[in-house]
Amino acid sequence: MMKQVLTILAVFLTMNLYAQKFEQLEKYQPTEEFENIQVLKIAEDSLQSSFIIWIKKGVKAHYHAEHTENIVVLEGEAMMTIGDDLFMIKQGDYLNIPMGTVHSVTQILSDEPLKVLSIQSPHFDGSDRFFVEEEH
Repeated sequence: MMKQVLTILAVFLTMNLYAQKFEQLEKYQPTEEFENIQVLKIAEDSLQSSFIIWIKKGVKAHYHAEHTENIVVLEGEAMMTIGDDLFMIKQGDYLNIPMGTVHSVTQILSDEPLKVLSIQSPHFDGSDRFFVEEEH
């Protein structure tokens, strides 16, 4: 009997460790009025942190020394710089930003805020963001 209880407990714990999450990303809306940027964490574990980010004006140039950032544009259009490249991003675009790469959102081109899914790996607590002076 004890062996069966332990087996059931082990199966239950394993299921919870590997539980998957299904999200409809369009359901996420800003939780309050904001001037420029609002960030909402939607998932995290030791390997990654996932956020929905809304941007009205732009994001200053910065890099992550120990994180890779993957971005999927959910809504809106903007000009973005990654490294030395400047280009327009729009709904459906995917961007991979390797650790140490300076990046910024320089201009919003749509009437609505830019809305992106940002996945940082490994786990991101916000302390690995280093702003840099933009060259003019």
